Amino acid sequence: MTPYILPFALFAGLFALAPILNATPWFNSGSLHGKGDLVIYLVQTMVCGLALLVNLRHYKIGAIAQPLMTVAIAFLVLLIWVAPVLLPGAEPRNDGFNPEILGDAGPLFWFVVVVRFIRLVVVVPVMEEVFWRGFLQRYLIKEDFQSVPFGSYSHFSFFGVALAFMLVHRPEDYPAAFVCGILYGWIACRTKSLASCIAAHALTNFLLGIFIMSTRQWGFW
Repeated sequence: MTPYILPFALFAGLFALAPILNATPWFNSGSLHGKGDLVIYLVQTMVCGLALLVNLRHYKIGAIAQPLMTVAIAFLVLLIWVAPVLLPGAEPRNDGFNPEILGDAGPLFWFVVVVRFIRLVVVVPVMEEVFWRGFLQRYLIKEDFQSVPFGSYSHFSFFGVALAFMLVHRPEDYPAAFVCGILYGWIACRTKSLASCIAAHALTNFLLGIFIMSTRQWGFW
């Protein structure tokens, strides 16, 4: 189980340290005030990315299956995710990390944005799909999860993973995250391809990153 769980556990554990780091004297005043998240995101990207790379041989990612369907679902998930702010009279999601506080498109600005995109488009999709679809969706069918073919279905594992996937997101994203979990789970069951799940998730997140940078709705980070 370790190769499947460790990157996700490291990611969650480091994320939980952000409020603690922000409360320290270094990040509680002066020019570093509130910037502890920057350190956490950088460390998350490096540590979790390394953990995934070291364990890559265990995941049997394979090739992308049914690419047109994979791309279509990626776009559909994006529309579902941002739909609440596209409705007439909707409040924008501006409350989040704004890289513009680091300067006007200088080296530090672009370094942080690039790290954010690596985290958003590479580390998170691989880590989450390996954990949710590669491990948990099979583990909830049988404890010896490696004997369960990828993409196997049971009502409990399919909807249980979608619910758990929802709960690790922000409450305002719960409806979208639940539907998203169902759609990514459906890709797994339909294509039997971990690569397709990762590709759909990565494309959704890339498009979301473009949406964030274009609209400055930093709350979607």
